[in-house]
Amino acid sequence: MTETVSELVAAAEDTLSSAHVPYSEYRVGAALETADGEVFVGCNIENANYSNSLHAEEVAIAEAVKEGHTEFARLAVVSGARDGVTPCGMCRQTLAEFCSESLPIYCVEGEAVVEYSLGELLPAAISEDTLTESRE
Repeated sequence: MTETVSELVAAAEDTLSSAHVPYSEYRVGAALETADGEVFVGCNIENANYSNSLHAEEVAIAEAVKEGHTEFARLAVVSGARDGVTPCGMCRQTLAEFCSESLPIYCVEGEAVVEYSLGELLPAAISEDTLTESRE
């Protein structure tokens, strides 16, 4: 089932209550729609060793890939602060592994939903082609 943008954002918001954020208290939720319309959600999961924390986007991607999905149509990301949070560089690069530069990413800032493309957020991403070119 293909979601509307508002439904995709709502799915991301629904995961905020599941976030494990005892240190930062900064909740993030993500909803990733597959090419065939299925939606996978994720929330951030903090660890006292911050580098071991999981980001909402990577949790959603992992859930989708675990279920056999590797083609994605859209992503919504929201924080409890509704401050316009966008995926971090690591999550952007992970998205680039599966998605084209045109992947729409919806981020919530206040009451507004701001749309970016993956290419806007991550120009010149490292790709399989980049690795092949560096070996030649």
